[in-house]
This record gives sequence, structure tokens and C-alpha cells, in this order.
Amino acid sequence: MKRVKIITDSSCDLNKDTIEKYDIGIVKLNVSFGEDVYEDGDIEKSEFYKMMDNSNELPKTSCPSPEKFVKHYDCKEEEILVLTLTSKLSATYSTALLAKNMFLEENNKKIEIIDTLNGSIGQGLLVVKACELAEEGKSLEEIVTEIEKLKNEVIFFGALDTLENAIKGGRVNPLAGKIINALNFKIIIQVIDGVVKPVDKARGDNNCIKKVIDSVSKYINDDKKSLAIAHSNCIEKAEKIKEIMKDKYDFKNITISEVGSVMGTYTSKGAILISIL
Repeated sequence: MKRVKIITDSSCDLNKDTIEKYDIGIVKLNVSFGEDVYEDGDIEKSEFYKMMDNSNELPKTSCPSPEKFVKHYDCKEEEILVLTLTSKLSATYSTALLAKNMFLEENNKKIEIIDTLNGSIGQGLLVVKACELAEEGKSLEEIVTEIEKLKNEVIFFGALDTLENAIKGGRVNPLAGKIINALNFKIIIQVIDGVVKPVDKARGDNNCIKKVIDSVSKYINDDKKSLAIAHSNCIEKAEKIKEIMKDKYDFKNITISEVGSVMGTYTSKGAILISIL
């Protein structure tokens, strides 16, 4: 019997089927174009990338209000576990803590909050693992102990198809960025200790896919049971990677999802993310 309610934020990029299967509470972050503010998921993902392409500036992202978390804490379960986007990229973790203190002023529940030191599908894999442990009947304390250990074992690489967003955000010299794009270079990134770091580059889609698979494959062993793939409006790349990984390795679970508006603001379209746990 499941005793613990699992809550996360929308940056986890879990697909709808997974969210419904485990009845996961999703607290939505915000994304804004100028004065127009949307909750993550309000805009169809394909439409979001069109809007971003047509904008001269990057959309702004912001963490949920404490009240959004409080609303989710007001559930039938007496024990709650919250897993948030890395605190090194967002104030969402701090907001969840603030909401916990607000809620417990008038309510009596057990609430634990974990900074996953991950985002997107890296965070999502930890959320799913927490759900599985809850369904096994593990206590809140047992789940927290296991997830705190596992969060340092998540392997997460990605391939960014373009530096357009980095140029718009002022993180790359515009001329240098345009030269890199013109040469068809893709950037391979890795999430380490909650921080996104460029680790390699590749030219062309096929070489890029090979490099990101090779990067992940170095960490695959018998302990790694789950593979998650996310794409930014490029399902064909995700399906190709899935087939390659299925042929090479025996994962218990393989999922494909789309990168949402919040994470997609920084990856831009064409990005591929791969995570294993």
C-alpha cells in the first residue's frame, strides 16, 4: 500500500503516462515572453519552440510560488516527499522548503524535500524510483535515504543542436556563436553535481548522436536499470537513440519524453538528453 505522496516540479520532463501511472504531483514552473506569463505546459511544445524562434530575446523562467507547493501538500497522504530541480539552477528547492514551513504552521504532516542536483530526465528518473519505492511500501525515511544515495549516481549527458539560445542570452559571443553554428558544431554537455558543463563537441547529427551515446555508455553497468531519453521537438533522434541502446544493452525500463518549456528555454530545439540510473 502506497503511504507516501511523491511531488516534483515540472522541470522533471516526465511523460504524461508516467505521471498518471504513479499519481505524481507536479508543481509547475513559469515561463514568460515579455509580459505574458505561462505555466510550464500551458503552451504546446511545438508552439513554444516556434514562439522562441520568433522572439529576439529568450523567454524568462521562474520558480513556482510557495502557494503552489502548499496546494499540493494539502493531499490525503500524511507523508510527502518532494524532489526538486537542482538548487544550483533554480530557487525551486528553497521555495518548496518555505512552503513546507508555511503549511506545517497549521497542519501536522511529515514532509521531506530533496534537492535532486539534477533536472529534466535526470530528476525524472529519481522521481520514478521514489514512486517505485513508495509502491513497495517503503517508509518515508527509507525512501529519502535511498534517493539521497542514488542522486549522486545519476548519469546525464545531452547534445545541444544549436547555440542560438546561448547567443540570445549573451553567454556566447554572437560572431563566434554564428561561426560555430555555421560549421554545424553541436555541444555535448554533462550534468555534474547539479551544474551543466560542456564536455565535448561534434559536427553533424550522426557524429553528435554517436558521441553522446559513447559518453553515456562509459557508465553503463549491471546496476543501471533505467534509461530515459528526452528530445526538444526532434522525436526521430530520440527514437534512433532508443533503438541503438536497445540493441546494445538490456535496460529494464526505457522511456522517451519531450523537453518542456522551462528546460527547453536553455536547450533550444533539436536537443537530445540521455540519462541512466
